[in-house]
Amino acid sequence: MNDFGFAPERLAFIEEHLQRKYIDTNRYIGTLMGIYRGGELGYVSGLGLMDREGKRPIKRDTIFRVYSMTKPITSVALMTLYERGFFQLDDPVSDYIPSFRDFQVYQEGAIGNFMTSSPEREMTMRDLLTHQSGLTYGFMERTSVDEAYRQLGIEKESQESLEEFVESLASIPLEFSPGKAWNYSVSTDVCGYLIEVITGKTLDEFLKTEIFEPLNMVDTGFYVPSGKKSRLASCYQHRELKQPKLVDDAITGTYLTLPKVLSGGGGLVSTLDDYMSFCKMILNGGESKDHRIISRKTLDLMRSNHLENGKDLRSCAYGRWSETSYTGVGFGLGFSVLLDPAGSQVSGSVGELAWGGAASTAFWIDPLEDMAVVFMTQLLPSSQFNVRRELRSLVYSAMSD
Repeated sequence: MNDFGFAPERLAFIEEHLQRKYIDTNRYIGTLMGIYRGGELGYVSGLGLMDREGKRPIKRDTIFRVYSMTKPITSVALMTLYERGFFQLDDPVSDYIPSFRDFQVYQEGAIGNFMTSSPEREMTMRDLLTHQSGLTYGFMERTSVDEAYRQLGIEKESQESLEEFVESLASIPLEFSPGKAWNYSVSTDVCGYLIEVITGKTLDEFLKTEIFEPLNMVDTGFYVPSGKKSRLASCYQHRELKQPKLVDDAITGTYLTLPKVLSGGGGLVSTLDDYMSFCKMILNGGESKDHRIISRKTLDLMRSNHLENGKDLRSCAYGRWSETSYTGVGFGLGFSVLLDPAGSQVSGSVGELAWGGAASTAFWIDPLEDMAVVFMTQLLPSSQFNVRRELRSLVYSAMSD
């Protein structure tokens, strides 16, 4: 046993597992993982490469596309404005985005011939933060509504600004009346736009001054500056029975310039240490060193399950795709919340917060064990392998107290 609260010989199982199952088999090109517990970042392990083509080894300061791990950061940022009295959770979103007052709810029909009805109530700020807004993602590929998202290029950055992106959503019906179900969606992108509307600042400027600079997240942002591009990992896509396909690199990639649309739902790049700084702040009740980002009571509200009547995602999810399992897991304001470890069939603690990104990155925060875990890699899609559940088993099994 050591002060970190883990048995070193059992921690070694984590690296052995990742090497054997993912690196040696070329499922992942490289991985980087950190465990923080009891005030100490006591475990950091890097395996493999950050760039297969250039044969560059993964390093602690490697920069990763964290995709939907952007969402918790944007959600915390928006809730700092709640703390300053700018909005209440039950405020209609149309108070800030007037076009959202005109939303209709899809009933049936194909694009161009939608049959719709009026929603039972307007979309609220809480609906956006909890993905109960009725919005969706085009990649769901299950309804005529998400087909309309694809046809309009909603997620392809065909718009010229975040405002144009958000306004284009109002032309498409909702999947369901707000508050009636849970569906993974562009809701957090709308949260990012609300930050701009409320503050008059751009999303990147607000995140920098209110989150990144106070937490010393020096390598986190919406693009990689030219002086840091050599640290950007390449991103790959899984191919059955073949080597992963390179889809974005550090030479010609899409993250080397500031995008026109700043995605609060999936646009950030970050490092292990930067994202761990964010997790540590959450674990420490909203404070980091001399900087308070958000109050402890607001965090308590955010990490409560906000699904109807305390249900889990399995009971109220409209779609079947997200960055978490559904059984025994609820959803707060920007995070998944573990309600029942036995029901979820994975090691963990009630109240654990978590999320992940499309390129298989993941994190979880366990207040009961005073622990945060961040896992970085770059393989699309995140649903391809079961590594997140495996890591939970390995981490909790390595505890010595």
